[in-house]
Amino acid sequence: MDETVFLQDTTPDELLSAVMTAVLEDVGLSPDQLGDVCVGNVLQPGAGALMARVAHFLSGFPEKVPVYTVNRQCSSGLQALLNIAGSIRSGSIQLGLACGVESMSLRSMGDPGDLSSRLSANAKARDCLIPMGVTSENVAERFGVSRQQQDAFALDSQIKAARARDSGRFDQEIVPVSVTVRDESGRERRLQVRRDEGIRAGTTLEDLARLRPAFKPDGTTTAGNSSQVSDGAAAVLLGRRAAVEELGLPVLGVLRGSAVVGVPPDLMGIGPALAIPAALQQAGLTVNDIDVFEINEAFASQVCVWAMEVQGPPSMGQCVTRIIQQVELMQP
Repeated sequence: MDETVFLQDTTPDELLSAVMTAVLEDVGLSPDQLGDVCVGNVLQPGAGALMARVAHFLSGFPEKVPVYTVNRQCSSGLQALLNIAGSIRSGSIQLGLACGVESMSLRSMGDPGDLSSRLSANAKARDCLIPMGVTSENVAERFGVSRQQQDAFALDSQIKAARARDSGRFDQEIVPVSVTVRDESGRERRLQVRRDEGIRAGTTLEDLARLRPAFKPDGTTTAGNSSQVSDGAAAVLLGRRAAVEELGLPVLGVLRGSAVVGVPPDLMGIGPALAIPAALQQAGLTVNDIDVFEINEAFASQVCVWAMEVQGPPSMGQCVTRIIQQVELMQP
């Protein structure tokens, strides 16, 4: 019998330990062969180091293997990967584990307190306090993304996710996690989570259209076209090719280039518009060389800025150019 299991009682170190263990078990690698472990985490308890180290030992890793955390907001997990890759490229390590973990149920986004009063003299600094949902509204307004476009994208995303799940595409990616859940009377029981429960296969456009704006009374961003509050973890093993081949490990992909670019804080989410061209230039590629772009779906508004014009690589190039030009016009 299928049962929805929430992870609000599961600590981030438990989630992280599950994927750290699974990645190495999948390829039969001993943890003491790792040169470093980097964990991306935004809502960091105790600066993140304690949580990562606890997960480290829960996974059976020896104490000699180092671990640290990094926070680049929504890109924290990606930054962990780039940090490990950088250490490999520099020759500091041969193999490393890049991870990401978040428990939004247990950690709030935080209250800036009186910080806003201290930032009143600097508009850009003050914009850093804008809630993410409001930045979604800003993107929709400034780039002309309608509510209908956002809902249509959200529906398509749900359909694709459900199709991928039902066809077994996630079976090798999702690690079963044993969790303790408590009912209303406080009784505990142990269950196993085996699938992504954020996928809503029965979603319809009619359902999405009935939802109220979540961040502005007259806005277009709703719970249906926004990313959900999530708890989860992920991990990926990286290595120098010579080390990987010597150990007989499978090669699933090659990192060709990377880039990190800042954007106006009140337009959070459009970072790929500037970062993708920079990464392509570093890798010696163009948009015409790319078959698939995967953009972080924080909000449908920021993905629609791309998707509403993209029919293939040339259109993607035109879309990139248009967005960059509009962002440049907004600079003081």
